Amino acid sequence: MSWQTHEIVNQFDELTDYNVFSTDAALAEGVQRAGAGWFATALTRYGARIGSAQSYRMADEANRYVPELKAFDRRGRRIDQVDYHPSWHALLASFREAGFVSLAFADERPGRWAAAAAGFYLHAQVEAGTMCPASMTQGCIPLLQKEPALWSLLRDRLYANGYDARDLPLAQKTSVWIGMGMTEKQGGSDVRSNTTTATPLAAAGRGAEYRLRGHKWFFSAPMCDAHLVVARSQAGFSCFYVPRWCPDGTRNSVQIQRLKSKLGNRSNASSEVEFLDAWGLLMGEEGHGIRTIIEMASYTRLSCVIASAAIVRQCLVQALAYARQRQAFGRRLAEQPLMRAVLADLAIESEAGTVLMLRLAQAFENAAAPEQRAWTRIMTPAAKFWVCKRALELSGEALEVFGGNGYVDDSPMARLYREAPVNSIWEGSGNVMCLDVMRALGREPDAARMLLDELGRLGGDEARIHAELQALRRDLDLPPDALEALGRSFVQRLVLVAQACLLRASAPAAVAEGFLATRLRGPWGQVVGAIDTRQLAVDALLQRSYALAVPNAIGAAAVVT
Repeated sequence: MSWQTHEIVNQFDELTDYNVFSTDAALAEGVQRAGAGWFATALTRYGARIGSAQSYRMADEANRYVPELKAFDRRGRRIDQVDYHPSWHALLASFREAGFVSLAFADERPGRWAAAAAGFYLHAQVEAGTMCPASMTQGCIPLLQKEPALWSLLRDRLYANGYDARDLPLAQKTSVWIGMGMTEKQGGSDVRSNTTTATPLAAAGRGAEYRLRGHKWFFSAPMCDAHLVVARSQAGFSCFYVPRWCPDGTRNSVQIQRLKSKLGNRSNASSEVEFLDAWGLLMGEEGHGIRTIIEMASYTRLSCVIASAAIVRQCLVQALAYARQRQAFGRRLAEQPLMRAVLADLAIESEAGTVLMLRLAQAFENAAAPEQRAWTRIMTPAAKFWVCKRALELSGEALEVFGGNGYVDDSPMARLYREAPVNSIWEGSGNVMCLDVMRALGREPDAARMLLDELGRLGGDEARIHAELQALRRDLDLPPDALEALGRSFVQRLVLVAQACLLRASAPAAVAEGFLATRLRGPWGQVVGAIDTRQLAVDALLQRSYALAVPNAIGAAAVVT
């Protein structure tokens, strides 16, 4: 006899089988505005692919069945192999095959950086762990381009769109992944406390062979074909190209000690390694390794901004789709005033993050221009601080929309919540980012004033924006120690006014005014939804944020009320 105590009603699964690109008006408009309309069709196709139920299933599998370390083969030979679930490989392959890894450097068309950022943004909404090797590989390209011998060896394999997961010497690979290794136990973000040493095999100097001895406490994606590593040589800290296989076909002496058991980012392997006289090539000038590797970090910091904006976007879409279906106290959640305040706040924050990450991408594309350097050098660490911090709070609020259903590990909301902190920590924690902004302001005051002048032009005649810009200019005249003490406050205000200017210049009035009314007027930010919606166009905000669409439709999404 079977028992049935109740009928299951008013329960709705998280959103899948929708086009992640064509339902995102802010992203689609931003891509066009950046001159990347030529890539819109490819983004629409990828939006359908990554938004499919199959992709969400693979994302769950890649994070549920985490990487496993096989230090030895069956006969005791050291192999230091990391095995991933097939879904990890399938997701990473789809990203590479779409051309996103090398697009910003391999293509010459205007808008290529915005196109690449948009692809990263789409993928990171569904599965973020695979973005770690993708981000590092992209970020290493401009460094390797400065090393003629290495570049000739790696160029075609870095620009290749095929996926080659085989653990083989470089000569046998069709495409490669490159990682980075800086962090050691005793130092963390303080790279100058690193103790790993590098000794030349013969003559020292750029392109010469060295032996590395020491460790790395965080060595992400250890199955990459090579890593860029900071070690101390006789002339000081230097940057080295350390491949997984030596040129003679033997395994390099980089031993994986263990894989980290992490809060989130579980699909991606992060390891601890020892360099037992590992073979490496000096990149750049000896003694200038920190400056060399920081150039790569500037690109991966942009990736952190994009990934955090993607988390906020996915949280918004999932919360909104669920609230439009779930009934409580006699009506749908999305019809209830207090829930509408939460959703509107999420919508405003999401679009602000989207326009900022696309503006930063444009700055990286045109980095040679003096006015763009202020964005890459000052606004990138500022945005990393603020957008990553916001993803932490907003992912928690979106999870709460689902109640207990969002808190269980079966829900992608729980994975988004666990994923959010890594972007705030990786490539420099919040205080490190604020200190970096302060350092840039001190060293390049003209760039800082140029940035504020540009924001003033974007702000037009908006009094609230100009009042905030005047306050920021006054703070720039403070003594360095006084300004540093205000670091978090200054950086937050700088990002908020930049987002206000960008939205005022490009977003619909409902979004721009919503941001201005809630972010640049008096105290704000205690909790999500603690805003006055009486003067906001909430319906317009929510309809723009996510138009329910025919699953995986190519082109404009059909609105469903």
